[in-house]
Amino acid sequence: MSIKIVGVVGAGAMGSGIANVAALAGFKVILRDIEDKFVQNGLARIEKFMDKSVAKGKISIEQKAEILERIRPTTSLEDLKEADIIIEAVIENLEVKKDVFSKLDEILPDHVILATNTSSMSITEIASSTKRPDRVAGMHFFNPAQLMKLVEIVRGFHTSDETTEEIKAFAKQLNKESVVVNKDTPGFIVNRIMIPQFIEAIKLLEEGVASAEDIDKAVTLGLNYPMGPFTLQDYAGVDIGYYVMEYFKEEFNDNRFAPPLLIKQLVKAGKLGKKTGGGFYDYDK
Repeated sequence: MSIKIVGVVGAGAMGSGIANVAALAGFKVILRDIEDKFVQNGLARIEKFMDKSVAKGKISIEQKAEILERIRPTTSLEDLKEADIIIEAVIENLEVKKDVFSKLDEILPDHVILATNTSSMSITEIASSTKRPDRVAGMHFFNPAQLMKLVEIVRGFHTSDETTEEIKAFAKQLNKESVVVNKDTPGFIVNRIMIPQFIEAIKLLEEGVASAEDIDKAVTLGLNYPMGPFTLQDYAGVDIGYYVMEYFKEEFNDNRFAPPLLIKQLVKAGKLGKKTGGGFYDYDK
């Protein structure tokens, strides 16, 4: 199947970034969210990113206008009927995602691929809300989607070889490198490795072994990571890390993945990361 039109459901940080990536690659994009203000916020986020690209000489003002012209905003799921693939990027809540997939399944032609950008949740369970589980897969982008090269392609129990290959080819058209996750396991590859690292870093801080600053410094200089665990959690959102830890604990039935007390306190206090005015670096303020 030739993919020409890409539908993106959810115009937040990830959804708008994915829409931008697709438009940059020359695809027509339909960007949908439940309210127009969310869609407009997403478009503003895309424009801000591209303004930086113009300033750096990576694209021209004319190219920016052409890219934006490829993105059609909407609040109607019905408008997604034209798309060849849908990438869902709504809140990381399993029931919300299943509801979106169920509604899309009723609206869209049978050949359309339904992909979820979930970072951790079961593709098989999301696919169970549709009548086309063979056409459902994970397509996990990383934040910011425009800059991060990796896409995890995750097979659910029923995902067909054909669907997997089509998504691999599509990822290549988006100028992304892809890896295939053959078993539908919580966290896939990257988060399965990263979340235990976050937990251990938080425990080191709780135990007074070192400050957040020095733990980050040790990791960046000692492991050559581009940023430390606390900087990354503050950037991505402390609440997202917390909910993934809770999900891991329940799915694996293993308390090793239980969120440490400190992250629970930050979430309850509303200190959810630098983007929302809080995080590990100022948890005691």
